[in-house]
Amino acid sequence: MFAVYASRLDAQQPLDGLALGERPEPGKREGWVDVTVRAASLNHHDLWSLRGVGLGQESLPMILGCDAAGVDEDGNEVVVHSVIGQTGHGVGPDERRSLLTEKYQGTLAEKVSVPAWNVLPKPAELSFEEAACLPTAWLTAYRMLFTNAGVRPGNSVLVQGAGGGVATAAIVLARAAGLRVYATSRDAGKRERAVELGALAALEPGARLPERVDTVIETVGAATWSHSVKSLRPGGTLVISGATSGPNPPAAELNRIFFLELRVVGSTMGTKEELQGLLDFCATTGVRPVIDTVLPMDRAREGFEQLERGEVFGKIVLTT
Repeated sequence: MFAVYASRLDAQQPLDGLALGERPEPGKREGWVDVTVRAASLNHHDLWSLRGVGLGQESLPMILGCDAAGVDEDGNEVVVHSVIGQTGHGVGPDERRSLLTEKYQGTLAEKVSVPAWNVLPKPAELSFEEAACLPTAWLTAYRMLFTNAGVRPGNSVLVQGAGGGVATAAIVLARAAGLRVYATSRDAGKRERAVELGALAALEPGARLPERVDTVIETVGAATWSHSVKSLRPGGTLVISGATSGPNPPAAELNRIFFLELRVVGSTMGTKEELQGLLDFCATTGVRPVIDTVLPMDRAREGFEQLERGEVFGKIVLTT
């Protein structure tokens, strides 16, 4: 079957290890099902995998991709939840949880195999391309907002780094849930797009907000950390799920964190139940993922290059 995979790892030039070509179809495994992929989306996780983060040389070649929507063995339209071993289903109770592509082959292929427990019905209201955007970036944003920040309608939220998959999802979801949303980006065009999606204002990184916010959604890391902490009201919550600019901010702002009794919460992906909630939310509210580009899978390198350059607003989707 045709697939997009990591043939080698390179921390400095990750795309040098990206390969497109034939790979074996998934083998049969008890408790697992094959899904014929109709659409899959790219994440920064795929670039990190090519750099060797979470993926070892011994696991190569590894088919990339965490997100997919497609058709199961019985002809049902489904969405894949990419956290493997979250409950022990299909792998045994002692296996540490992992994402597809860390231990098991990923979704950028004509077929992917996952535990039967990891397959959810695709709402008829969502296209395959839209549904394929949800299991990683959108699920991460959903958990950050509604589980780990515990936002309520009328709250205020700052989303750092508008344009990325998680940040874009957070803007759309927060606005649909009745929050006052602010966003930042270095790019004027992305700031304009953020306002079009519902942000009350989009500012340059580090700029003073019109108000201190209840919650900050942080995926940028070192470059925006100090601004994120300083933007919170007393008792506010900073939820972080990534650090694309690096994990070591020049100032940790510890005095401000303890004096203002701020909460700092780490967040990774989400549960199957939260993915079901996200699917229902999109189906019933009309909220749809923001898609930047749709490409056939044999043009995956173009999508990876676009993602690496940061020339993305929303998701890049590959179709079979």
